[in-house]
Parts: sequence; C-alpha cells; structure tokens
Amino acid sequence: MFRTGAALLGAAAALICGPAAAGPDGTAALSDAAIRHQLMDESLAAYRGQCPCPENIMRNGRRCGKNSAWSKPGGRQPLCYPSDVTLEMIEAWRQSH
Repeated sequence: MFRTGAALLGAAAALICGPAAAGPDGTAALSDAAIRHQLMDESLAAYRGQCPCPENIMRNGRRCGKNSAWSKPGGRQPLCYPSDVTLEMIEAWRQSH
C-alpha cells in the first residue's frame, strides 16, 4: 500500500511541477511553478514589516487580513500568491539566471 501511495504522490508532483528540461548549461531548468515560488520567497524576504500577506500573523496573534500590504492599493505589492507572479516576471527571472 505504501509503495502505491508513494508512486501516486510522485506522479502528482511531476504533474504539478512539470518536466524538468535541461537548460543551456546542461542543468535541469526550473518549472514555472518552481520559479513562481522562488519569486514569492524573494519578495517576502525583501519585505520589511509584519504583514506582507493576508495570511501572515500580526504581533497580537491575529491574521493580517485587510491590514496586509498586499491588501492595500497603492503601496508595496509583495508577491503573496502564485497568481501574483506574471509570465513576464518568470521570463525575466529565467533571463537573469
């Protein structure tokens, strides 16, 4: 039973992340999903403050929600969700790495 579950989990991960094609230098290229998460991680690491995203927790223990930078128009726009990362951002990341 465990082998079947592990095989299904591996197959699901391959479908989500997509195949890793070789890059120009022969190393495995990252999938769009992996690059999205990399960009999100970089964005949140660069944010100075307690509430970049709605799901973050304030000092009082409550969710940031509408107090988050992501929720406020006109301010900083951290990348909190995969949908925040555009295809242009992914292509720019690939060009620079």
